[in-house]
Amino acid sequence: MLGGCSQEHAHNHGAEESGLEPLAFTLYSEKTELFVEFKPLTVGKKSRFAAHFTHLGELFTPFTEGTITLTLDVDGVKTVIKATEPQVAGIFRLALTPKKAGNAKLTFDIEAKEYTDRIIIDGLKVYADLAAAKADAPESDAEGEITYLKEQAWKVEFANMAVKRQSFHDVIRTSGQLVSAPGDEMVVVAKSAGLVLFAGNSSVVGSKVNDGTPLFIISGGDMASGNIEAAYQQAKSNYEKAKTDHDRSKELIKDKIISKQAFAETEVVFKNAETAFNTIAKNYSEKGQKLSSPMSGYLKHLFVTEGQFVEAGAPLATISKNEKLILEANVSQKYFTQLPLIRSANFKQAGSSEWLNTETLKGKVISYGKSTSENSPFIPINFEIQNKGELIAGSMVEVYLRSKEIPDAMVLPVTALMEEQGKFYVFVQVSGESFDKRELTLGATDGNEVRVLSGLKEGERVVTKGAYNIKLSNASGTLPAHGHEH
Repeated sequence: MLGGCSQEHAHNHGAEESGLEPLAFTLYSEKTELFVEFKPLTVGKKSRFAAHFTHLGELFTPFTEGTITLTLDVDGVKTVIKATEPQVAGIFRLALTPKKAGNAKLTFDIEAKEYTDRIIIDGLKVYADLAAAKADAPESDAEGEITYLKEQAWKVEFANMAVKRQSFHDVIRTSGQLVSAPGDEMVVVAKSAGLVLFAGNSSVVGSKVNDGTPLFIISGGDMASGNIEAAYQQAKSNYEKAKTDHDRSKELIKDKIISKQAFAETEVVFKNAETAFNTIAKNYSEKGQKLSSPMSGYLKHLFVTEGQFVEAGAPLATISKNEKLILEANVSQKYFTQLPLIRSANFKQAGSSEWLNTETLKGKVISYGKSTSENSPFIPINFEIQNKGELIAGSMVEVYLRSKEIPDAMVLPVTALMEEQGKFYVFVQVSGESFDKRELTLGATDGNEVRVLSGLKEGERVVTKGAYNIKLSNASGTLPAHGHEH
């Protein structure tokens, strides 16, 4: 696999007696970064290569094991050498002596633990002697660049990315709130008057409950009125008397001793008594009437304390599934015409540094306001989202609403940005260990990414993690001992 962005730089880490400055190449494949330094290739002169290999992932890390095979091809004449392990983490030392002058190509075959790879440096020359090499030596163009060694980058969280154009969106920055979605919550209410007794640890806010988990017991205690036990006994007595009368009337109607109207009246009294008794007897025990969770979820709110007297119908607690939430965002009137264009939003909870996206949470716009209210000049827009388990209903959020699409925009993650006296800049990696401080003109941001209006070119590699360490290293003006060899 050919790496992109091959760049040749004169790199001054000390010169040999020849006076030739080393060549430096930085190339990328999809999996690997190669930064290699070596003197211009000359027939009969041993060339030493300091090859730095970095795994490309979320963080850039050095190769700690693996085999590197280096092939020099000069017009079909090949010289092959191999290193089976790095001399130090990330750095493989290789050396070869060119046998023929001419156009050359270097091929690095990589056998890592997880994968194999190939990076090629083409367009090289092998010179017949030192005089020819000196005559063709490039001029240094490293003035003003910041040096930050691989040995430094490998010790911290570091990564870079190639700048590319992609679609972006106009952004409306606002605030909002997370609330429970309709149907995601249910209120447990008292079915009779009495004293509230908790049914165990499940009545603690935040407790996980299942459908049918006991939560409360409504007890009459020693109360003279509103006593659930007295009400139960009365309902039971009424039911038993009505049942006896109904059974007796069924026999009497057979012998036509009573009229059909009298029997019907007896039957109505019985059914009413039965309904009243079954209602109060449901989940009733010697301690009182049990109240259970109507669904599986979490105890979100508790409205009573143990021993408190409540009337029938009084709310006792709220059970929430905590599976779906509504993101309510408030939009200024001036953006009213953009509301139909909004399809997603980035948001984060107060006190959190993690930005979330409604699309990744399987969210969708479910409604937006058509007018303002008397109490607020803002227009609401609502997203229904899946709760991944870390979102809290009721929390305030910072919101970036993503509006109309901007095609072919140059975009960077906000983690790449550094600020100095109100101006923003990034570090552009111009070669393996050289960086350029670049001031930018920025457009809108959606919290995760920011649009770059000027200051960068497509294909340039920008440091996305570890920029602050480069700034500190440059400010200190010191570099660690460099183990490179030429």
